[in-house]
Amino acid sequence: MPNVSNVVKSIQDIMRKDAGTYGDAQRLEQLGWMFFLKIFDDREKELEILRDDYKSPLPEHLRWSTWAADAEGDTGDKLLDFVNNTLLPKLKALTGGSDRIAGLIRMAFDDANNYMKNGTLMRQVINKINAIDFNVSDDRHLFGDIYEKLLKDLQSAGNAGEFYTPRAVTQFIVEQVNPRLGETVLDPACGTGGFLVCAIEHLRKQAKTEADLALIQDCFAGIEKKHLPHVLCMTNLLLHGIDVPSNVRHDNTLARPLRDWGPKERVDVVVTNPPFGGMEEDGIEANYPAEFRTRETADLFLVLIMKILKPGGRAGLVLPDGTLFGEGVKTRIKEALLTDCNLHTIVRLPNGVFNPYTGIRTNLLFFTKGVPTKEVWYYEHPYPPGAKSYNKTKPIRIEEFEAERAWWGDEADGFEARVENEQAWRVPIEAIKAGGFNLDLKNPHNADEGPGDVEHLLPEYEKLLAQIAETRVALKTELHRALTAGAGSGE
Repeated sequence: MPNVSNVVKSIQDIMRKDAGTYGDAQRLEQLGWMFFLKIFDDREKELEILRDDYKSPLPEHLRWSTWAADAEGDTGDKLLDFVNNTLLPKLKALTGGSDRIAGLIRMAFDDANNYMKNGTLMRQVINKINAIDFNVSDDRHLFGDIYEKLLKDLQSAGNAGEFYTPRAVTQFIVEQVNPRLGETVLDPACGTGGFLVCAIEHLRKQAKTEADLALIQDCFAGIEKKHLPHVLCMTNLLLHGIDVPSNVRHDNTLARPLRDWGPKERVDVVVTNPPFGGMEEDGIEANYPAEFRTRETADLFLVLIMKILKPGGRAGLVLPDGTLFGEGVKTRIKEALLTDCNLHTIVRLPNGVFNPYTGIRTNLLFFTKGVPTKEVWYYEHPYPPGAKSYNKTKPIRIEEFEAERAWWGDEADGFEARVENEQAWRVPIEAIKAGGFNLDLKNPHNADEGPGDVEHLLPEYEKLLAQIAETRVALKTELHRALTAGAGSGE
């Protein structure tokens, strides 16, 4: 059996030789739709064995096993011609009546492109992909890990505001929110599907019957704004045993007016890492009530989550420090959150969790809708012994959350078992209101004051800006003097 890790590495090496794929994002987009077709084809082979009446939504000549599986099949210009002029155009126009999977494939290929210009190299890539059998569980699980690495590569090639969420963070959030069989789970900014896959695996551990497993196929939903992460998300779900991942829509969640989300669309659980540090396009904020209007993406998602949770619904999400200490609209959003929901826990993560994509400090917020907050528990997550930050090779690990898990307790009894310690403290709602709904509260047990609070940092920052401005003026003066002198001497 080939080593899956080596196969994926060799595919990337081949693609680097092709003049058409000159960046990580393009290579991953190309790999995205190719892996989608191969994984879907392997899934179909399995379904054909399990179900006598199974009929593929794809015409025979478009199935991966027809045009790609033969190592000696079409190559060079003939292969390129087929992919560019038959395969992709026909998948983009695929019809299947009420067949959900046909509509799903059409949506997946709506914006798909073939960037490869060399048909011989494309044949080499296809043959390498064929070395992985997604019906063999060892291959599938190992590829799941490799796939995660590919997704990380994608995020490092992506735009600001889009960060790959470390697996340890998604797992911890899902475990603490604890979705249960029969509940509906939503990620309104699902990216490549990390939270959804984690929730599905969590629910599978609870399944005892075939009916339980069937329930999991349709209990979740996701929405993703960008085409490539959307295709990768559907591929990820196929890989994790979801037959028809049509519950993941390619759409901008925030483009829909808040009032249009009706009671029937409310969900039991939201787990998500909404994009932060990004701004929505003009006009999006008009979809929200006047008091919550902002173009800050993370803030709008927080308002949306409060709206779409059922009474008693639970949420776990990643938010940046800026939301905790921000004023103006942010204050009004936090006041609404603390009034309408029980914000029972904030886990403060250390710097570097999202390295190398951003150094922004982040927090995990856990709340339940329908009961006002009486107190907020904080837990300051420390670095593991000997570490001063995280990086690509040493990311945050799920084992580091053992202390939080042991401390957590049960919401049903008001978290009575929780105790304050060096990492944990609680703040009554009266103190939060008195502080103007600032949630960026430091650990009172920590003697190390850190870099200081905003009030002390701001004057220092302004002084630095003034020094930079003075230096810039001096440089411009020197440059102007040098240029004038040069012109005067006839040089």
